[in-house]
Amino acid sequence: MLLFRSLPLGLILLIADATPSSASLIPRAIEKLHGVALKHTKSLARDLRVAFGGILVAQQPPSSNTHAVYCKPGRSGSLGGAAAGNSTSSVSPSGTSRAGPSSTKSSSGANQTGSSLPSSPWKLIETHQGTNFYDGWTFFIGPDTPTQGIVEYVDEGTARANGLLEVNSAGNAIMRVETTPNVPDLRKSIRITTNTQFNGGLVVMDAVHMPTGCGTWPAFWTNGPNWPHGGEIDIVEAVHDYTNNQMTIHTDTGCRLPSSDVNVLKISGNVIGGTDCAALTTGNQGCGIRSSLSNSFGAGFNRNGGGTYAMQWDGSGISVFFFPRGSEPDDITNDVPRPETWGPAQARWPADSCDPFKFFSDHSAIFDTTLCGQWAGSVWNAAGIPGQEQSCAQRTGVSTCEAFVRANGAAFSEAYWEVRYVKIYQFKG
Repeated sequence: MLLFRSLPLGLILLIADATPSSASLIPRAIEKLHGVALKHTKSLARDLRVAFGGILVAQQPPSSNTHAVYCKPGRSGSLGGAAAGNSTSSVSPSGTSRAGPSSTKSSSGANQTGSSLPSSPWKLIETHQGTNFYDGWTFFIGPDTPTQGIVEYVDEGTARANGLLEVNSAGNAIMRVETTPNVPDLRKSIRITTNTQFNGGLVVMDAVHMPTGCGTWPAFWTNGPNWPHGGEIDIVEAVHDYTNNQMTIHTDTGCRLPSSDVNVLKISGNVIGGTDCAALTTGNQGCGIRSSLSNSFGAGFNRNGGGTYAMQWDGSGISVFFFPRGSEPDDITNDVPRPETWGPAQARWPADSCDPFKFFSDHSAIFDTTLCGQWAGSVWNAAGIPGQEQSCAQRTGVSTCEAFVRANGAAFSEAYWEVRYVKIYQFKG
């Protein structure tokens, strides 16, 4: 069973099909994936195939760099702001929860500070910012069983006592990884999930710094229950020293990208996986789109002072936008967002080939930082992805991700989130 736990789902199913016991292996494999993902989790085999995008055979002619084969330049486009299906509810996932007045919940909509700015069709319903940032989140407690990283997620009290959690003098939320020089097994880390669930909406996240460095696997995403039926939207995610963000959706059977052509999709990113977004029929590759900007993730993002991500989920589909620091639209900074004016999205999954209210439901927003695991651990020896021109094995001189993480606590001084705010909007018409 240990062997099967380390293999991708697609390979497990192939092996099962070739053996007399396939009738029992297939149901057990699928049942395990469903069970593990019930707690607002990333999928077990999440993005492993997409993570190897730099060494897979591309669907278009490769560039001169034989590893970085997904180098298709983006084109201009636009996305309308029509929306539908918006409701919220308060839930209490497993772990410890801070309910309280929590996040600032607004009943009066966005505050328009500039008289020249048009009103927004989006109503601000929840803000996580400043000293109250951590109110309204549930802390995941225990080992990283969802993605098999070598971290132990801790409760709020333990995190504060160990210097992993704070709001700094700038009013920004800090979430760190433990930097003890040597650990025998797991490093302490943070994973939090919003108590609020939403169906449709606009999620805006402004960060100054995100985790980076060999061994790291940070993410900010939204997830529904009963994975993959409730869907998963990866807004910010990559590993190691990558500098270009990867945005991915994972769904039930039936959701597709209509094309891998950026001109058809009207996006500025590059499609790096297939066009079938169903988790269980693609070995959980999902539909991945990589940003063309080298300051959209990791060290490049941090050197630029961060930036703002916005995920729009409405009747037109699902889109992810990114604005490097200094380029944020005034309508975002003034809480009157108008996505239809923002130009091309980094990533977009149109409604005409993936109904956003059929394949996605009851989402919560999630932050985490894990180490190694099914993505970062598996590409420890890989190179050719933007920012990762040399593998982590070569850079560190250590043969495995796990050995490096356990013996090099100082290497994780940059493995922290510094977040200015998270805001959740609903469409008001």
